[in-house]
Amino acid sequence: MAILDRVLRAGEGKKVKALADILPDINAFAAQMSAMSEAELRGKTSEFKSRLDRGETLDDLLIESFAVVREAATRVIGQRHYDVQLMGGAALHAGWVAEMKTGEGKTLVSTLPAYLNGLSGKGVHQITTNDYLAQRDAEWMGQIHRWLGLSVGLVISGRRASSAEKRADYAADITYGTNNEFGFDYLRDNMAGTLDEKVQRGFSFAIVDEVDSILIDEARTPLIISGRVADAAKLYYRFASIVRTMVRDVDYDVEEDKRIVVPTEVGIEKVEKQLGIENLYDEVQQNFVHQLQVALKAAVLYHRDKDYIIQDGEIKIVDEFTGRILEGRRWSEGIHQAVEAKEGVKIKEENQTLATITLQNYFRMYEKLSGMTGTAQTEAAELMNTYNLQVVPIPTNREMVRVDQADLIFKTEAAKFEAVVEDLEERHAKGQPVLVGTISVEKSEQLSKNFNSAVFPTKF
Repeated sequence: MAILDRVLRAGEGKKVKALADILPDINAFAAQMSAMSEAELRGKTSEFKSRLDRGETLDDLLIESFAVVREAATRVIGQRHYDVQLMGGAALHAGWVAEMKTGEGKTLVSTLPAYLNGLSGKGVHQITTNDYLAQRDAEWMGQIHRWLGLSVGLVISGRRASSAEKRADYAADITYGTNNEFGFDYLRDNMAGTLDEKVQRGFSFAIVDEVDSILIDEARTPLIISGRVADAAKLYYRFASIVRTMVRDVDYDVEEDKRIVVPTEVGIEKVEKQLGIENLYDEVQQNFVHQLQVALKAAVLYHRDKDYIIQDGEIKIVDEFTGRILEGRRWSEGIHQAVEAKEGVKIKEENQTLATITLQNYFRMYEKLSGMTGTAQTEAAELMNTYNLQVVPIPTNREMVRVDQADLIFKTEAAKFEAVVEDLEERHAKGQPVLVGTISVEKSEQLSKNFNSAVFPTKF
């Protein structure tokens, strides 16, 4: 289709204009679509599939299919796509990242490319960050797709009891789910003993919501399926005790920026003496070298109330980006057991990695990948270098009235916290509630101590 060809060939500065040039063609169908009966409008799906069978491409159907979805959304959920949302939908179909401000209706935007690509029968994966959003979108936006005759699946943790049921969700034209569930299903498929145990069917097209969070912030987070091995609790406790006697820069060296801890010759001799052995490196079967390494890392690189907390006698990992507890997550390669030994809590049975993949490597398997977010320009270079994804800023439906102030840079952390407290106390005096987020639990506690609780009540 000549119009979409112009969009795809447009330079960085001309992409928005090229997307806007599509709008008159889509809007020209509005009256025709509005005049159709329900049966006629729903019948467009069969017509589109027949046209694909006869050799037309998805690009050829973009203009008319977007007009169909817009009219269907108006009738089914009472929401009509704005012109800028049509532009966002075209950007997603092109395999780009659509940067759209908060409140501009990204969820509705995704219905346009999802329907168009769903016509191919190869499957569209709509991926978001949590189970609630995945289920909400499958039920809410799924109404439009089901009304138009496409099937909708949902893959979230614990929803399906059997592989057959989950395979049916993946066989749907459009499948909603979370990034973790899609990734873990891929790993489970690679561990399946028979074809009947597999659930996924390929990686044609993915639309990723909050794309910067999933493809950048969590990109190198490994998804891991583990299995239990023999209990080595006594050894972990023993090495935790030995490491407590070791002195930094004497018995071991640390490179914190690279997260490396290396025992020195003096340190190794100290360990050998306490273990009552002649050569640490001769004890290959007992894996003493590995035990020493993880014990040192646990003692030096993993900090309580920053990287983890102790809750109900268990070590629980703290998300470095959100400060939230990652329930059920455990560090691999013996690190979690070493931290448990360090803190003197009960050590759970050690796991060994059976299958693993990072989100970055998982998403690079898709033939076409696109995404939506409110903040992509700052990550544009990394999205391009890692995923070959171009970022296109979509204009707002109405003129922006919010003023985005420039960042303030301080020479010291103390000066920064002082300015934060001053600003927040001023806002509190006006009766304005304030939510403050920091990079860690430790920083949140540190900041909260700066407030006068009698004047400014805080909740941590």
